[in-house]
Amino acid sequence: MRADIYLLYLLLRLLGRLPLRVVHGIGSGLGRWVLWRHGRMVRDTAVNLRLVRPQLDGRKRDTLLREVMIESGKSASELVKVWGGGAERALGLVREVHGEALLDTALASGKGVIIAAPHLGCWELLNYWLCRKTSMAILYRPPRMAAIESLLRKVRGALAPEQVRADGAGVRALYKRLATGGTVGILPDQKPRAGEGEFAPFFGREALTMVLLPRLAARTGATVLFAFAERLPQGAGYRIRLLPAPAAIADADLAVACAALNQGVQSCVELAFAQYQWQYKRFSADNRPSPYD
Repeated sequence: MRADIYLLYLLLRLLGRLPLRVVHGIGSGLGRWVLWRHGRMVRDTAVNLRLVRPQLDGRKRDTLLREVMIESGKSASELVKVWGGGAERALGLVREVHGEALLDTALASGKGVIIAAPHLGCWELLNYWLCRKTSMAILYRPPRMAAIESLLRKVRGALAPEQVRADGAGVRALYKRLATGGTVGILPDQKPRAGEGEFAPFFGREALTMVLLPRLAARTGATVLFAFAERLPQGAGYRIRLLPAPAAIADADLAVACAALNQGVQSCVELAFAQYQWQYKRFSADNRPSPYD
């Protein structure tokens, strides 16, 4: 590990001793500061909120924007606690688990499990919780700074998922793992590259949607579960939620399957709306006018 990355690791360990309420308070302040700056992130978030909550008047949408930016700040700051404190200490922050029986049943079936984890709540904590239940592989794209990978391996420790690169070999590895009854995790709302997705409704708007997850489900017969770690108010901890996927997520018709995938994501988001990563340009596509211009 490079010296600068190791120093960053030591800083994380130090800051990880702070109470979660303090860490979230810092994140709340960060979110307010970003909102005040009114940069690109805030403008893109405002566009998304206008698209998915058109029924709100200007004042209510501004209030919602403020809530979303505060939660975004907490999402960034809580990594100090989740990474810096170590996996087991972070798992001590889980106060409730809803839907664990769904996962236990799916694992016991031996048919493979696909965890669809949207950009919602604290996904790093969700990874820890899932990896304590079962070994898991996740599809990922390497960080732009290669040295960050060594930091992530260090902070995640023994409860780190196997990381599978988002390329042809990686996808084949996922099929193989599911065929032997294993578990894989995928970000279902990751916007696919041009030519690699289908348009499907998301909060009433057409969004380019990945086809990989529905194809995995259809070809392997694996159980699909949606999951996220919901942030509780006032630094009280987290609530793990697992939800069944719509049955049509494995439909042979990709348009139907992708619509079901987005419905599953939307059902999760509605449970913790402000904790979703609304700055993501989900409604942009290379071959259509962008609402973010």
